[in-house]
Amino acid sequence: MASFCLFLLLLLLAAHGAAPVLGFTRSDFPPEFVFGAATSAYQYEGAVAEDGRSPSVWDTFTHAGKIADKSTGDIASDGYHKYKDDVKLMADTNLEAYRFSISWSRLIPNGRGAVNPKGLEYYNNLIDELVKHGIQIHVMLYHLDFPQVLDDEYGGWLSPRIVEDFTEFADVCFREFGDRVSYWTTIDEPNVGPIGSYDSGIFAPGRCSEPFGVTKCTAGNSTVEPYIAAHNMILAHASATRLYRERYQAVQKGVVGINVYSFWTYSLTNSTADIAATKRYQDFMFGWTLEPLVFGDYPEVMKKNVGSRLPSFTKSQSEFVKGAIDFIGINHYYSVYVNDRPLKEGIRDYAADMSVYQRGARTDPATSEYLPSVYPDDPEGLQFVLQYLTESYGGLPIYVQENGKSI
Repeated sequence: MASFCLFLLLLLLAAHGAAPVLGFTRSDFPPEFVFGAATSAYQYEGAVAEDGRSPSVWDTFTHAGKIADKSTGDIASDGYHKYKDDVKLMADTNLEAYRFSISWSRLIPNGRGAVNPKGLEYYNNLIDELVKHGIQIHVMLYHLDFPQVLDDEYGGWLSPRIVEDFTEFADVCFREFGDRVSYWTTIDEPNVGPIGSYDSGIFAPGRCSEPFGVTKCTAGNSTVEPYIAAHNMILAHASATRLYRERYQAVQKGVVGINVYSFWTYSLTNSTADIAATKRYQDFMFGWTLEPLVFGDYPEVMKKNVGSRLPSFTKSQSEFVKGAIDFIGINHYYSVYVNDRPLKEGIRDYAADMSVYQRGARTDPATSEYLPSVYPDDPEGLQFVLQYLTESYGGLPIYVQENGKSI
């Protein structure tokens, strides 16, 4: 997954006094414009069997050979042992912010209950090191790597029981680290993670059903499970956010948001059908997560196309999730062209429910010349995304948490 990689957000520009890059220097950006980088626990920390950490679903997934290159996170970047050297590198390059995720399996190995003292020590040491070097800290609570024990016990995100366990995990993080951390993102990419994990099967825990799975899955239901998982993620986010506001925000003065993967979408043609498909794509891509958290319910087009397979919010749940967001984080890499695909009856998954064709390139209707894909170099697309989110979701602050060339 692209968001599992380390990305530098125009890092060369961050060096104060450095030579101009593409004609820009740091002074061309306002002080509140922060340059940073991001990692995820499973691809950064390594040490998967050290100091009390339990297996996550990604350990199980990779050790089953489900990654194309057969790689695992057993060692990764060895950040568990080398974090001090890495923080020094950040400081030496004048990095201003760092977003990292916390391994639920390392901090609370059983998924709930006792906190692992060695895991707690590691994250406290990492945070202290960042504070010492004046680097702004952004914490991602969950980056796709929940404890395997919870998947074994009740199916992880497929069960509403995970809402309580996630809230307890968040509570530990807020309590132990909140005196030094002001920026909290609850969940990474709940608008695409459930598709990879429960529709195509390309992410842990690798569930899918025929004919939708990209990999061979031994269990799953691609037509309903992505929607169930995303629904529970939204409820878990809201629960953690409400907890923070009630118990910690007044003293810690922090903010809690959620992250979404973003494309900008261009209509393939100017036809009414393709323009409608573009709007539909945006409702599925952004609205699936953000509409409930801003307005209290899913987009109408999702409810219409998905029907009874889309979980519904009770009245109290709708009130609970509405407004439970302080900012929007986005991971943005490229833009796509879309056009209409008629909605067909029968067995469907997320891609079919959206009823669009996604294309990375197109033919110019006027000249019949082949136009290259806008991926990955479309800075205007990022601008459009920021404008769209600002106008559609009440002007919430937006953090570009990942950006660059997707690898």
